[in-house]
Amino acid sequence: MNKLWGGRFQKTPEKWVDEFNASISFDKELVEEDIQGSLAHVEMLKATNIIEEEEADSIQKGLQSLLEKAKNNELSFSVKYEDIHLNIEKLLIDEIGPVGGKLHTGRSRNDQVATDMHLYLRKHVQHILELIQSLQKALIEKAEDHVETILPGYTHLQRAQPISLAHHLLAYVWMLQRDKERFSESLKRINVCPLGSAALAGTTFPIDRQLTAKLLEFDRVYPNSLDAVSDRDFIVEFLSNSSLLMVHLSRFCEELILWCSQEFQFVEMDDTYSTGSSIMPQKKNPDMAELIRGKSGRVFGHLISLLTVLKGLPLAYNKDLQEDKEGMFDTVKTIEGCLEIMTGMIRTLKINKEKMEQSVNEDFSNATELADYLAKKGLPFRKAHEVVGKLVYLCIEKGIYLKDLSMAEFKEANELFDEDVYEVLNPYTAVNKRNSEGGTGFSEVKKQLQLAKSLIY
Repeated sequence: MNKLWGGRFQKTPEKWVDEFNASISFDKELVEEDIQGSLAHVEMLKATNIIEEEEADSIQKGLQSLLEKAKNNELSFSVKYEDIHLNIEKLLIDEIGPVGGKLHTGRSRNDQVATDMHLYLRKHVQHILELIQSLQKALIEKAEDHVETILPGYTHLQRAQPISLAHHLLAYVWMLQRDKERFSESLKRINVCPLGSAALAGTTFPIDRQLTAKLLEFDRVYPNSLDAVSDRDFIVEFLSNSSLLMVHLSRFCEELILWCSQEFQFVEMDDTYSTGSSIMPQKKNPDMAELIRGKSGRVFGHLISLLTVLKGLPLAYNKDLQEDKEGMFDTVKTIEGCLEIMTGMIRTLKINKEKMEQSVNEDFSNATELADYLAKKGLPFRKAHEVVGKLVYLCIEKGIYLKDLSMAEFKEANELFDEDVYEVLNPYTAVNKRNSEGGTGFSEVKKQLQLAKSLIY
């Protein structure tokens, strides 16, 4: 038998069974984390005198050699050895001889793989936090240039009220801030050490789990060995956080896709983030934004897939848990790529300020200003709402806007209207007056910018 676990078996598996059972095709992604975990484990075995110092030194030297080869992409893996753990152990034995077999003393592949994934996610979540912050900075920089750029705000995808473009952009800064907080909070549960739990019940060797955790810079160890080897909550949480991040990116991409259409013309995508058509020479398609919007589905799918895998599993480890990795790897790759692309799109995005301001001067998004105007003069708001609604209908019938109505027409609708109504209808005035806390008024937007910068820079 060539299997490292083959002593109990009398038959060799069929080749297709080996291939179906093996995970090396994807868990080789964990090669550096696997070796790092092994280096800490053997250091602990040496410190506790479980293996001799000379043997430990030889194993560490061999592992360091494999780590360098891994970083240079010089290692070759075989399906015959199933997964990254057995492949590394086989390569180590080839490198230093039979003493390499002592590396697995006091541990199992069950706690080993869990440790690898904790190390992997810790590294990538820290990188994701940096990428989210870079996107936030790009949005803040764009917002600073457009505090007084006015565009229609929408509800139900219908023009609602004029707002500051900076206010709109900062809405996504705060969404991303919540994403960042969720990922940061998740590190408390990611940075826990399962190593030393062995297969499920711990080990009879006098290991020092606290030392191993310290060497790997974990905050603490799992207090229960059964939980340690079977817990995948931290991956579910990562996939959940990633799904919500992708919701936010997808929503923004949807708006950008609309805004750069001929119907809106609010923005223009840089050529770097656009593509053409194979048949229509005039086309400039926002493909990167569309891809980000589309990739949200695969991240959602990975979350549902893992939840489905976990829902019926008894304690402790089950082979089903081999299905926890591919979705995690793909999600990391997907959201890191999306964040980098999104940041570049925002930094290079061209704002059509004139088109935005033209839009707010040719719609009824200032209607609420009229209702507020009448309410401030003592008319009950519900009655003011009715008066303005009738004026909007009159404008639609005449093919004009509220600002085009004569004073006589205003007076006919309600005697409270006066000449100052035309200033109230100015979109700039409408936006500038909305200075309730968190509102779109320019002074409030500037405060919001300062708050965002204080948290992010």
